[in-house]
Amino acid sequence: MIEYIGLKSIEGPLIAVDGVEGAAYEDMVTISVDDGTKRIGRIIEIHGDLAVIQVFEGTTGLSLTNTKTMFMGHPMELALSKEMLGRTLDGAGRPIDGLGEYYAEESRNVNGKPMNPVMREYPNNFIQTGISSIDCLSTLIRGQKLPIFSGDGMPHDNLAVQIARQAKISDEDENFAIVFAAMGVKHDVAAYFKRSFEESGALGRVVMFLNLSNDPVVERIITPKCALTAAEYLAFEHDMHVLVILTDMTSYAEALREVSSSKGEIPSRKGFPGYLYSDFASLYERAGIVKGSKGSVTQVPILTMPNDDITHPVPDLTGYITEGQIVLDRNLTLKGVYPPVSVLPSLSRLMKDGIGEGFTREDHPALANQLFAAYSKVEDSRSLASVIGEDELSELDKKYMKFGKIFEEKFLMQGKLENRSITKTLDLGWKLLGILPKSELDRVNNEILEKYYKPYED
Repeated sequence: MIEYIGLKSIEGPLIAVDGVEGAAYEDMVTISVDDGTKRIGRIIEIHGDLAVIQVFEGTTGLSLTNTKTMFMGHPMELALSKEMLGRTLDGAGRPIDGLGEYYAEESRNVNGKPMNPVMREYPNNFIQTGISSIDCLSTLIRGQKLPIFSGDGMPHDNLAVQIARQAKISDEDENFAIVFAAMGVKHDVAAYFKRSFEESGALGRVVMFLNLSNDPVVERIITPKCALTAAEYLAFEHDMHVLVILTDMTSYAEALREVSSSKGEIPSRKGFPGYLYSDFASLYERAGIVKGSKGSVTQVPILTMPNDDITHPVPDLTGYITEGQIVLDRNLTLKGVYPPVSVLPSLSRLMKDGIGEGFTREDHPALANQLFAAYSKVEDSRSLASVIGEDELSELDKKYMKFGKIFEEKFLMQGKLENRSITKTLDLGWKLLGILPKSELDRVNNEILEKYYKPYED
């Protein structure tokens, strides 16, 4: 390895070194500063013999004349071991929990290897989150990528922790792990994540990557790649079923925009780089099941929509790549409903293949369809009531109004520590459908209706 002395230029988090030979895109770099400390960087552009490098810890204190740069000759790698479970790491995969280093069985390129599409298996088994609105109406399937669309000030952090704490596969004795990656979070939120996992006893099955709001922006771009590399290792080397929770992908996209701007790239929508779609795809497509492997990687990316705008580039592009979405509703939040899952715009496109007989229960598909249809009619009744008044509604519309109120209070609403089994969730759904006349339940066949329908009792 050759050490280069001096820099051509320093601009924001970027430095440029000229006269470089044999360097490659995304190779790692070690930078020695005048005070004897070392920083790491990554090559993001090469023009002839000029290399542009992102410095992870920032460029403050670097000198144009005395800075020494050494090119490592390989992309960023993450040290991997099953000992990662229960550990808290920074955004670049370095331990920050005070427990020292862990023994690494191997190191892998954080960019991952392309998954051969022919080797993918179709996802067809569900993951129970213990949250009724998700488990019944937008079921998470093993190997799926199912994002949560939220807004500023909404309880997506609580929901992320609850899913991580409660999630399990139907087979209790199988290996199950959580990889939890937080990007650009404040110190109090990071402390809440750590405290929640410790108090619940779930920390032993969690690998946590924390990139704080005052950590380098460049590190934020690496964090989800490190998390997914750890997930792939646990899934395909140790046959574990891994659920990856990434929060907040909007912070990641904004970091990408900041670095793109400092590189002088031509911006696209809202100032984001034109390659935001392909960049997202390179992360989201690292979910799935590989033929011949017992493990799987399932993704739940969480993103906040600026001004609750679902057409913003981040949720818009995410929706094209992923298999559905869970949308949180600000109006439900204002009503005090937690989790404020908006039923009508939420969907899981793989749900139909992982529920029903052999997976959850034979009535699940019909029940989900009927609850969805009934709640959509609630919205019609509420719109009518806002015009003519609730007293003028027909008896049927009044029943739909009652159904909507109790559905939000008892089905959508649940405690932050309340873990409902899929059986309890389905039974609760049938209890609420009892508010409506049998003749209104047109999405359920007679056999299932006779078995499960009972008139509602308070």
